[in-house]
Amino acid sequence: MESTAPTLSGLEPLMSIEELSEYLHVPVRTLYDWRLSGKGPCAVHVGRQLRYFESDVHAWLASQREREPGRAPDGA
Repeated sequence: MESTAPTLSGLEPLMSIEELSEYLHVPVRTLYDWRLSGKGPCAVHVGRQLRYFESDVHAWLASQREREPGRAPDGA
């Protein structure tokens, strides 16, 4: 994934669902399933397409990080 620095247009870069799938090494179908269950990163609708702000992906990944080795993010 590239830097989240604004592009020349001043806008933060967006990722397609296919790019996010490749980055996370999970199937596109899994990303859609996560959306339906409220588990994945927030997306933006651009027309009929889903796009993801890189900062939202980074924030979501940080929220998934273990607090301690072997412990789920929710402390379970």
